[in-house]
Amino acid sequence: MHIADVTMFHAPASGGVRTYLQAKHRVLGRCPDIRTSLLVPGAERDSLGDVHTLPAPHLPLGQGYRFPVRSGPWRRALIDLKPDLIEAGDPYVTAWAALSAGQQLGVPVVGFYHSDLPRLMGDRFGTYVRKRLIRYVVDLYSRFDSVLAPSQTMADRLRDWGVSEVRVQPLGVDLERFHPRARDGELRASLGIDPGKRLLIFVGRYSREKNIGMLLATMRQLGPDYHLLLIGPGMPRQVPSNVTVIDRCCNAHEVARALASSDAMLHAGTRETFGLVAQEAMACGIPVIAANIGALSENVPLGGGILCQPRDPAAMAAACRALFDRDIAASGRYARRHVEKNFNWDKVILDLKAHYQSLCSFDALPVSHAHSR
Repeated sequence: MHIADVTMFHAPASGGVRTYLQAKHRVLGRCPDIRTSLLVPGAERDSLGDVHTLPAPHLPLGQGYRFPVRSGPWRRALIDLKPDLIEAGDPYVTAWAALSAGQQLGVPVVGFYHSDLPRLMGDRFGTYVRKRLIRYVVDLYSRFDSVLAPSQTMADRLRDWGVSEVRVQPLGVDLERFHPRARDGELRASLGIDPGKRLLIFVGRYSREKNIGMLLATMRQLGPDYHLLLIGPGMPRQVPSNVTVIDRCCNAHEVARALASSDAMLHAGTRETFGLVAQEAMACGIPVIAANIGALSENVPLGGGILCQPRDPAAMAAACRALFDRDIAASGRYARRHVEKNFNWDKVILDLKAHYQSLCSFDALPVSHAHSR
């Protein structure tokens, strides 16, 4: 079986989607009956092994993302690959290209709903835009043979909007890389952080839905006994004295080292569709303090952290104090066991492989699926 992935969510600073695709291709690469291909935007048309790029312009202020503007080249490239199944990883041009290619090839097309487009854009542009985008999402995702959502929260939202064929497909964690043994006892000293402080951490990009301002307000409330390590591109420079900023995209090794060397993760995001960095933190043996909303509310377990009122620095500060009043090391161990049990990449991807095989076993696609726009 030949599986082709196509998405624009593939850039040097991109997060969960790129991690998912890399893990999927790594795990499936060990299966003798599976071949994988990846089609993503780049500076020019190119092929390196099973990774293929087509030229697309940079998005302004898009942190390295490129946005395909014409579906034709993407449709033709997918047809040339001759896959047995196509998975589209974004709701834009490449999704329509995947549907059109799937129709011509007569193969199933899967849509992975990684990003909650109506809510993200609705936060910025208001209710009218949100409602228009809900209609767009329903129109698009109702055309796929199967729709994947990274959490129950997202699956329920799609079903509420009117998309029926939705399967919860969680992401996973590299349990060898993100491990308590990645802890570096010299990290705090190298950053000038007092070893006696209670060290919190957040890793991610600076974007509205991450609510970085809430983290800074929480640190003002917590005071000098606590310190926050804030890692990611575009992070603010004007921060309280108990915050240290690393304003760049760090590789997975650096992230694992920083997570394992901290005491707990602080996450104020309210639009998480999975919350991969929270799972990576727990895999490193540290508990998570997070906003009780979205995917974080279902993926941060009781015992592996504390959930608090969203967008409320006082509530988040109180949750931090409550966590440190407990046996925080025991919370970290529980968090690690939870991720080992539920978010092992091998288990996640092999379950997905079985789903792909069930889709490819049909003799013909349902006539009702109108793949062209």
